[in-house]
Amino acid sequence: MAHGHMIPMLDMAKLFTSRGVRTTVISTLAFSDPIRKAQESGTEIGLRIIRLPNQESGLPEHIQRLDQITTVDLVQKFVKAISLLQVPVEKLIQELNPDCIVSDTFFPWTTDSATKFGIPRLVFHGTGYLARCSSEQMRLHKPFKNVSSDSEPFVLPYLPHQLKFTRTQISPFDLRESEGEFAELIFQSREADRRSFGVAVNSFYELESSYADHYRNFLGIKAWNIGPLLLCNNGDEEKALRGRNSAIDEHECLAWLDSKKPDSVVYACFGSMASFTQAQLHEIAFGLESSGQDYILVVRDRRTDGKHGDFSLNGFKNRIGEKGLIIQGWAPQMLILDHPSVGVFVTHCGWNSILEGVCAGVPMVTWPMFAEQFFNEKLVTEVLMIGVSVENKQWRTVAVEGVPRETMAKAVRRVMLGGDATEMRDRAKCCREVARNAVEEGGSSYTDLSALIKELSVHRNHK
Repeated sequence: MAHGHMIPMLDMAKLFTSRGVRTTVISTLAFSDPIRKAQESGTEIGLRIIRLPNQESGLPEHIQRLDQITTVDLVQKFVKAISLLQVPVEKLIQELNPDCIVSDTFFPWTTDSATKFGIPRLVFHGTGYLARCSSEQMRLHKPFKNVSSDSEPFVLPYLPHQLKFTRTQISPFDLRESEGEFAELIFQSREADRRSFGVAVNSFYELESSYADHYRNFLGIKAWNIGPLLLCNNGDEEKALRGRNSAIDEHECLAWLDSKKPDSVVYACFGSMASFTQAQLHEIAFGLESSGQDYILVVRDRRTDGKHGDFSLNGFKNRIGEKGLIIQGWAPQMLILDHPSVGVFVTHCGWNSILEGVCAGVPMVTWPMFAEQFFNEKLVTEVLMIGVSVENKQWRTVAVEGVPRETMAKAVRRVMLGGDATEMRDRAKCCREVARNAVEEGGSSYTDLSALIKELSVHRNHK
């Protein structure tokens, strides 16, 4: 669907391969480059490319990814296009004769395809346990119906923590206020997930243990925690190659970071899907400047963002000097976060970014916008207590002028310099060590992956 889904899926393929399992990735052309790079670096992953059926679905030929969609009409055509992938994928399944298929939740038809060929389907949501538990309880109990206004808080029931939300922070798909092709795709995905063999979760037990237990025991969903998947990438080159080509030379970026003191730089990046109005981007930039800290700000490349006139950097670059570094396009995020000079991560709370922050041991300033990001924020700020929120209350794919520069600066200063900053940083660094231990031999994720491979082997032998 998007690079945020493809990147951890490729990491998972690498992980299975490292354990002696032969893997093949089925991809459209738009997502094939990172897989080819992995092959060129020596990873023995198979690649089969299928064509996105643009013509058959009425989708313009240049639309190849979800983040390129600009209208409701294109959403409908894109959903139709991915449903038409079933026939070519089933031809490949017949040819490859696999023991299991792992597929994104947004491809619900793969459950039927797996059943047709008598193999298990593992679901990949790309999110963690807390988000999955919260989403399920929201769907089951609809606590937002018991409040009298959009701003009145409510508690999600039956969870290990008292997590409060407002109706404005909840997805319109959960509120059932959305109709159309994408809403129907989400409904179909949930139904297909329940009929699947189980869920592969990009998380580790120690990070959200009470939610892993809740998901598997209380909700009764079969799942294996096999993350953080990103830790299968070792060395600067692998980290730099993860995802798209960087818009900045990584050596130039690291040289700039080398010139800064430890824990002194704020890194602000909002993922590949989030969009901002120009006014809100100005508030972000000036908020970082007024925080008084050195910073890196990553903004979407205006050439690939047809929806909203991207932030004009003219004039701003000239005034920041050595105090800031602006990257327009894709940034080598893992390399940046792992650098000792980075002390705060301002994030949209996408799950990939949360895990990258956790694995780097960097405390966060949270600014969720849509999808499951408001759930992820609660893990950072209330469960792990390694971050501070900017208090955004609006579920929107486009961030308007909702967070003023003063709020951004205050949150950054609190995480960097506040009275609880040291404790927050210590907890974040502890998370980093536990994450690394989880994927080592004998660790919780290593053991869960072994159990999953064994179960799939048993299933194959009993076919």
